Amino acid sequence: MATETDRTAVQAILARAAEEGRSALTAPEGRAVCEAYGIPTPQERLASSAEEAVAQARELGLPVVLKIVSPDILHKTEAGGVLVGLGSEQEVADGYATILANAKAYDASARITGVQVQQMLTSGQEVIIGAVTDPSFGKIVAFGLGGVLVEVLKDVTFRLAPTSTDEARSMVDGIAAAEILNGVRGSEAVDKPALAGIVHRLSRLVTDFPQLAEVDLNPVLATGNGATAVDVRILVDPAAAAEPVRFGQDEILAAMNRIMKPAAVAVIGASAEDGKIGNSVMKNLVNGGYAGEIYPINPKAAEILDRKAYPSIKDVPGDVDVAVFAIPAKFVPAALEEAGEKGVAGAILIPSGFGEIGNIELQNEVLAIARKHGVRILGPNIYGYYYTPENLSATFCTPYDVKGGVALSSQSGGIGMAILGFSRSAGMGVSAIVGVGNKADIDEDDLLTFFEHDDNTELVAMHLEDLKDGRAFAETAKRVSAKKPVVVLKAGRTSEGAKAAGSHTGALAGNDRVYDDILRQSGVIRAPGLNDLLEYARGVPKLPTPKGENVVIITGAGGSGVLLSDACVDNGLTLMRIPDDLDAAFREYIPPFGAAGNPVDITGGEPPSTYRNTIALGLSDDRIHSLVLGYWHTIVTPPMVFAELVVDVVEEFRRKGVHKPVVASLSGDVEVEQASEHLYAHGVVAYPYTTEKPVAVLGAKYRWARSAGLLS
Repeated sequence: MATETDRTAVQAILARAAEEGRSALTAPEGRAVCEAYGIPTPQERLASSAEEAVAQARELGLPVVLKIVSPDILHKTEAGGVLVGLGSEQEVADGYATILANAKAYDASARITGVQVQQMLTSGQEVIIGAVTDPSFGKIVAFGLGGVLVEVLKDVTFRLAPTSTDEARSMVDGIAAAEILNGVRGSEAVDKPALAGIVHRLSRLVTDFPQLAEVDLNPVLATGNGATAVDVRILVDPAAAAEPVRFGQDEILAAMNRIMKPAAVAVIGASAEDGKIGNSVMKNLVNGGYAGEIYPINPKAAEILDRKAYPSIKDVPGDVDVAVFAIPAKFVPAALEEAGEKGVAGAILIPSGFGEIGNIELQNEVLAIARKHGVRILGPNIYGYYYTPENLSATFCTPYDVKGGVALSSQSGGIGMAILGFSRSAGMGVSAIVGVGNKADIDEDDLLTFFEHDDNTELVAMHLEDLKDGRAFAETAKRVSAKKPVVVLKAGRTSEGAKAAGSHTGALAGNDRVYDDILRQSGVIRAPGLNDLLEYARGVPKLPTPKGENVVIITGAGGSGVLLSDACVDNGLTLMRIPDDLDAAFREYIPPFGAAGNPVDITGGEPPSTYRNTIALGLSDDRIHSLVLGYWHTIVTPPMVFAELVVDVVEEFRRKGVHKPVVASLSGDVEVEQASEHLYAHGVVAYPYTTEKPVAVLGAKYRWARSAGLLS
């Protein structure tokens, strides 16, 4: 086994496969590739006759495994090309003949290189380690339980390649059944560093040789003092080495700053006729208070909305930063040529009729024109975009002018309008709302790069159906989320990719777990649904960043306390174990039939002072890092009395420099709705009729704080 990488050996093997037009390596070639990168494999030989197989088995030591070696038979087991546990020389000789016969029956035209005689390993925990070329993320590595279990449990985790050794170890520890690797019921604990080492070396291999489309090490047998890749399957595809077009950060920022903060906007297809998209865009720009120049482009009009119209964007006397296209798709290429010659930074393509209906050719033509002129395209097939600091509503939808720190984007127009409606209903201040549509060019990582440097944006929330360049997004999101929360709603949790996969790893990668793992590693807060995305966007910025993990529940209803406890567990929050002195302090304020501990149950019939005193205690004790309040509507402490006292005590401690997240669940009659609104308006994330939502928002804040390294 090589201890250093031997790239020359791998290059020679891949060159031979390419020369022969093969899309897969043989098993001996796969073993040689593994050996070149320090990945342990069993001892083996290649036999071309039964006599040779017997001699090699004698040399390796019985029992042995026999495997067919053929560039045309990838799935050896299905072809009857694998025999295990051959314990005598006669069994080896007979097995050789059986394997050849099975291979011919499976595929009479298959080229037979020989039969692999392999040392049989009789003990160890089976795991799978693999790599695959994901359509969005490129090279990713996988780790999970192997053998039969991989098909049944699909207990596997993924990372971008290459991985560091620490990331590789996090994979080994990150599967649901990780405890099995620690040894259960007297079984031996496996050598986790050895497994992590294989993951790390495999990730380097596929990074160094991106034409390796899929690599399957399944099973890998792990023991207490090492790990060995028993079976190796490697698929080769030159297309797997293709890299997407990427722009540098400075290039992205230069274009996005002109797009989001334009000094001049042209509307191509501007109209004076109500009901036309070009008219709606003009009205939103003019009536929305945008202070820059607005140039209507329409060869049949002299004036639109009291502004001089121009036959072509080339006739505009000054510079133009952004051109909003409100013309049919077939006219876009010619108009974009003119916009490119004018030197616009951004083309906002509202029209549909491109890739979303299968017209890829037209979309590619438009993109080629944009690339030629250095124009960035937003869209096509979008509602436009909003950037409130500039009073910019470059859209045909309803305007929005409530300014704040939340930037939102959506791949779907309908979801975009849901975002708009929620924002208006909730009074959520936004910095931007952006439609990305088909993402012919500008996508989420371009937006993230802008919002990262935008002082008007505190949190970014994104709805997406796919990622054009998932690797660029993950790298950008990791950088951004260290400074600002990034929330993502990924629609489409299943994939057709698994159907065409050529390996176990490929099949496993065809599911939502890839997105889940890589987004989590990038520090992204993943929202399970649309309402969650919007509530996280609204609530996470409201909450101070906690300083530690200790969460305490204070409730007036035992039933709510149980549900709130469940919600805390579901959202990865740690319920503090109350020390004796703090337990005694809480008992000073609650009735004898109440309950200290955690939750602290003050019971429902208590006056406002009990709520006030227990909440104040929770805020004053440095060992408590966050509070979850459960309120039960009573006449003794009416909803608005509760809301006002909570705000009063929280603001009192803020003035003292104590900033802790406080969320609240209110149960009761309709008056709890107004009380919840009052709390929310004053920085206490509160909801009526639910124990789950406030805790989910707190959990989202904690996930971000952990990933950003902000918890002590």
